[in-house]
Amino acid sequence: MSAPSVVVLDYGTGNVHSAVKALELAGAEVTLTADKKLAQEADGLLVPGVGAFSAVMSALRAVRGDEIIDRRLGGSRPVMGICVGMQVLFEHGVERGIDTAGLGEWPGSVTELPSPVLPHMGWNTIETGENSVLFDGIEDERFYFVHSYAAQQWTLDVIPPFPQPSLSWAEHGGRFLAAVENGPLSATQFHPEKSGDAGIRLLKNWLTSLRSA
Repeated sequence: MSAPSVVVLDYGTGNVHSAVKALELAGAEVTLTADKKLAQEADGLLVPGVGAFSAVMSALRAVRGDEIIDRRLGGSRPVMGICVGMQVLFEHGVERGIDTAGLGEWPGSVTELPSPVLPHMGWNTIETGENSVLFDGIEDERFYFVHSYAAQQWTLDVIPPFPQPSLSWAEHGGRFLAAVENGPLSATQFHPEKSGDAGIRLLKNWLTSLRSA
């Protein structure tokens, strides 16, 4: 069986090469591009994100990444966001008083963590969600975070027969969403590519899910 194909969306954000390398270690055939056709045809699309919410949204829109993501999800084609690539999937991001519209794939806002120590940087445990695919076999592992903002509530009401999303949580000053698995759309607030063997295993789990998508 050939390796699953994954496009890492290239829109000028930092640290994309470590994501590419981690996916390759996990067994994917990876292309770093913003080409719309390639992004649509790949088995999976990974959306990285580093920096301010508003800057990431501007850069995404500049390469029509919002359209690429929306079109893939409209066809139930798997997409995964990482760090700010997760945050922009929500309706809004509020940073330093600036409210920026996100992609709106999920309702809710991304806001500053209620902790006296920011950023939240380093290894943390996860309260893994029920029926999680991403955390299969790695439920008790630690993962690497670098962020000051996060989605701290989940308000999407999923009505049967659609499956309930798997929500995983972590804590830093308060509870926040560490990962969401919602049909074809998955995301992690932490960095799998910086999380050692556990991160590679998580990416392998995602790649395996692409085969059944």
